[in-house]
Amino acid sequence: MNHHSHARTSRKLDVLLLLLLAAAAGVFFWRVQTRFDYDWNWAAVPQFLFRHDPDSGWTPNVLIRGLLTTIRLSIWTSVLAMGIGMVVGLAATSRSLFSRLVARTYVEGVRNLPPLVLIFIFYFFIYTLLAPLIGLDEAIRSMPPWLANLLSVLCDEPNRLPGFISGVITLSIYEGAYMAEIVRGGVASVDKGQWEAAASLGLPRSDQLRLVVLPQALKVIIPPLAGQFISTIKDSAIVSVISIPELTFQGLELMSATYLTFEVWITITLMYLVLTLGCAMLARKLEHSLRWRF
Repeated sequence: MNHHSHARTSRKLDVLLLLLLAAAAGVFFWRVQTRFDYDWNWAAVPQFLFRHDPDSGWTPNVLIRGLLTTIRLSIWTSVLAMGIGMVVGLAATSRSLFSRLVARTYVEGVRNLPPLVLIFIFYFFIYTLLAPLIGLDEAIRSMPPWLANLLSVLCDEPNRLPGFISGVITLSIYEGAYMAEIVRGGVASVDKGQWEAAASLGLPRSDQLRLVVLPQALKVIIPPLAGQFISTIKDSAIVSVISIPELTFQGLELMSATYLTFEVWITITLMYLVLTLGCAMLARKLEHSLRWRF
């Protein structure tokens, strides 16, 4: 089969898949309408996305604010998890048996625990004990207004910062275990001859890693790291259990207040899809650019 016939077959399958999805959506709406006698009210949904303020004009409402919190939570989690993953992943490739054992214990321990358990352990036990010791709550209450405004933009409202920080740290520990495996696999993919060539030049191991191995490992590491960021967006929904007002939490609150069950959850599903598909497109572009560069 040549390239053109393969492309035509692929397009036909894509069209068939879209038709099947459209048919499934039609059956879903029909079943809801006939089985539950559901009264659809899509006209009420836009007001939960944006609202008009007489003083400031159009401003984000609950669902858009939840989406923005999800984005901020995912970005901070990915930054911190990337640092954890880099350190642990490099430790897993170390010559030190102790470093490898610690790295492996962390990765296996975290990856075999449900994230919900980690959130409860950290928020209700560790954070509750540590926050008073380091004076975090007092520091949040006494911060100057300019810092409070800055944190509101970058993170969350000051009164919700403890929960936001707990969510970021817990998700970072969880996602960091997966990123550590990505880093370890990327370093392991570099041929041993590269290590030997760098050692023959008299470079210490740290310089071998920094100057020779890591630049080659990046082309293997970066694409799956971009994919892990998409997983972080989806995993961030779990922190709704500690009342962080991200998209899923706002949807739960809105559903309980309006009883617009299907409208709210379909809207939230579409918002997650737009966000994750947009990130997937950027990840593919990044992967293509890396292929050309390397």
